[in-house]
Amino acid sequence: MAPIRGTLWEGVALRRTRAAADPDAPPRAVALPSAWDGGISSAAALASLTPGTDPVSLPRAAEAWIARAVARGTASGALDRLGATNLAEALRALLLTRRCGPGAETWRGDAGTEPRFVLNLPAFLEADGGFDAGGYAEACALGVRALDCLSGGRARRLRLGFADLAGLLAGLGLPYDSPEARAVAAAISAVTRGAAEAESGRIAERLGALEPAALLWPAPPGETPVPGLAEAARAALDSAAAAPGLRHAALVALAPPDAAEALLGAGTGGIAPGAEAPASDAARQAMRDAVAPFLHAPLPLPAAPPAEARPAPRQTPSLRRHTGAVLHVSVGGHKVALRTAEDADGRLVEIAFTLSKEGAAYRSLMESFAQSVSLGLQRGVPLAEYVDAFAYTRFGPAGAVEGDPAIPRATSVLDWAFRRLALDHLGRRDLPQPSEDDCAPDSVGTAAQQAPLLPMDLPQVPAAASPRGRRRSLRLVG
Repeated sequence: MAPIRGTLWEGVALRRTRAAADPDAPPRAVALPSAWDGGISSAAALASLTPGTDPVSLPRAAEAWIARAVARGTASGALDRLGATNLAEALRALLLTRRCGPGAETWRGDAGTEPRFVLNLPAFLEADGGFDAGGYAEACALGVRALDCLSGGRARRLRLGFADLAGLLAGLGLPYDSPEARAVAAAISAVTRGAAEAESGRIAERLGALEPAALLWPAPPGETPVPGLAEAARAALDSAAAAPGLRHAALVALAPPDAAEALLGAGTGGIAPGAEAPASDAARQAMRDAVAPFLHAPLPLPAAPPAEARPAPRQTPSLRRHTGAVLHVSVGGHKVALRTAEDADGRLVEIAFTLSKEGAAYRSLMESFAQSVSLGLQRGVPLAEYVDAFAYTRFGPAGAVEGDPAIPRATSVLDWAFRRLALDHLGRRDLPQPSEDDCAPDSVGTAAQQAPLLPMDLPQVPAAASPRGRRRSLRLVG
């Protein structure tokens, strides 16, 4: 690991506290800059981003991934000695000011996972109420450079994004659902794309172009209520147009937030509205339409269509519970924590998973799945529909369930989770237990339950192969 002495970290006063990434995990010593606010939430975020139980400090944790970026960038030829020093010090400076940083996969050192870099928009607000567009464009370029180095120059698709648009708009005094707010969001998205593609062009000049430069973009807003922002957007896109070619096929994407956003102090992910000033579905869609033309990937987690909510009685399960409504079990020898949240009426509105031994890609998929279900629940999609769709789904880990006497076996984590939610929130006891054969690792179901190789015609699925049909084939043991 690179030394702290002689770098920007030297002389930074640290505040020590104790925090845990998980409500069920023992607290560990965490050290953050004294100038940071956020208290225990930032400390818990750093604990989550750095696996283990030993004490952790921000400088040491950051130097681990900064050193990897510098080493891989030097090996790929993207950095010379001066460039390596400048990149490392610039990353330290931007992280210290909480302007930007990498996603959780980079902090945790997850191999084989596509890294991302996120910019915290409120951190670019100026004291006079303006927006530091020049500093923001430089941070975008630095993020592309860091991501390219972290991939060793091999990645063709990078994920540069921003967070907490709602916090920025609040700082500017702009209502989320207003033409002025959408103009600001579109201009910032244009700056992000222009600065990112311009930096990709500069990397291509050193290492060779692999993609043609884009010649046409959607027109950025002609004016915004933020002085200089519209001009900065136009200048960034013009700079990208001057590149003879690009090193990357895609650069700008907004991803679901993780602990990295919490560490930076971002209140929301991407373009989501703030919790204190919720926006209508129409306002959310209008904001999506404003920024989407400047992104290289679709926006995550589209809003679920509204449906009539179905209140249901809740029964208390007999398995172990903790503060914050956390259920802990082991499925097929893999520890699983299911977190739930309810509104004031006792209706389930949010779920989240914590998996102890799974790979980064699987964890990310489960996190995104849980967020999608949570959005649907918050918009009135009945829990019963999710139970019908995901109970008895088959994939590993599967097998014996320890810690839940009401569900001794499960064909997957989702099978256990949604049958448990059905018991807790719907009072349903009509869902039979799968057999040991159903939970065996080599149990793949019938051919009709497996995805066909498109574009062949889809087979007719017999009733017995549907979730309801599979339940009828199971024997209720009670």
